[in-house]
Amino acid sequence: MSITKKLITWYSKNKRDLPWRETTDPFKIWLSEIIMQQTRIEQGTSYYLKFVDEFASVEELAIAPEDKIMRMWQGLGYYSRARNLHAAARQIKNQYEGQFPVSYKELIKLKGVGDYTAAAIASITNNEAVPAVDGNVKRVIARLFDIRDDISTAKTYNTIKNISAQLITKDDPGTFNQALMDFGALRCTPKNPKCTDCPLSEHCLAMQSGMVQELPVKYNRTKKKYRYFNFLILELKNGKQDFFYILQRTEKDIWNRLFQFPLIESEQLLKENALIKELSKRIPDAEAGELTISRQYKHLLSHQIIFAQFIRIRLKNEPQKIPSQWIKIPKHKIVDYGIPRLIDQYLKTEYF
Repeated sequence: MSITKKLITWYSKNKRDLPWRETTDPFKIWLSEIIMQQTRIEQGTSYYLKFVDEFASVEELAIAPEDKIMRMWQGLGYYSRARNLHAAARQIKNQYEGQFPVSYKELIKLKGVGDYTAAAIASITNNEAVPAVDGNVKRVIARLFDIRDDISTAKTYNTIKNISAQLITKDDPGTFNQALMDFGALRCTPKNPKCTDCPLSEHCLAMQSGMVQELPVKYNRTKKKYRYFNFLILELKNGKQDFFYILQRTEKDIWNRLFQFPLIESEQLLKENALIKELSKRIPDAEAGELTISRQYKHLLSHQIIFAQFIRIRLKNEPQKIPSQWIKIPKHKIVDYGIPRLIDQYLKTEYF
C-alpha cells in the first residue's frame, strides 16, 4: 500500500474532531485557518466558535467595526492577523460581491492569505489538488524522505511542496492535506514521535538512517530582543467615578492599533524615583499621590521577550497638559477596548 493510502486510512481512524471539519463553507474554513495560525487547537477553537457565532457571513464580518474585531481577537496575539482578516473580508465584499472565492488563484490574492492557507481552503472547498504545507507537513516529509537541508529556506520548502504534490490524491485532496497535517500533529510530533508501530515506518528513510530525532533541520534561529515596559496607570477620581488614561498604539510595532496605558520603555525596569521623574516630564502639572508598583511580568512573543511592570499612581489633581493622544475613560469601560494580552492578564489578576 502506498504512503498516500496508508495515510488516509490512518486519518479515517484517528482524525481530530474539530468543528470546522463539519463544513465545506469556505468562510468558516478560512476563519479556522487564520485563527489557528501559530495558535494551539485548544485555545483557538473557542475563538473560532465565537467568530462563527457572531458573524454569519463574510459580509457581516466586513462591515463590523475594527475595534470589535480586535476585542474579539484579544488574547490570541499576532494582532496583524486580525487586521488582515478584516481587510480580506472587506476585499471579498467589494471585489467579489460578497461571494467567497474558492480557487487557489483567487484565494492567494486575499490580504493575509499565503500559500498554505490558500491551498488548504482550495483543496477542501474546491477539490483542487494543491498541497498545503505547514510546519507539521514539513516535519513529516522531511523525515519520510530524509531531507537534511534547512527547512526554513525557500529551496527546501519547494522540495517539500513538490514531494507533497506527487503524493496528494486527485480524488480527495482536502482529506489528504488534513491527514498529513494531523499525522504531524498527533503521530510524527517534534519531540518523542510515536515511531513504534507507525503505519508509515517502512517508507520512513529517517527511521532507517536513525535520523528521526534530528529532523527536520532548522538553522536560522532568530535572536530574541529584550524590552522593558513601565505602564503608568494614572488614577483620577471625579465625583463618584474613577478614571484612568489610555492611548492607542499607532507606530509600526507590536500591538499596533490596540490600546494600552501610557508607557515608558526603558533599558531596565524603573524604580520609584525614576518613574516620578519620567512622569513629571510627560505631565509637568501633575501632582502624584500614592504610588504602587506591581510584580514583574514576563511576556513572550515570537521574536521578543517583554519584561513589564504596572505602576498605579493616584493623581491629586486633573492635569491640563496631558498628551493629546491620551484618552480619559471610566475604569470599568476598559472592557470596551482591544488591549494586549499582557495588560489583560494584569487587570484580571492584580487590578480588578
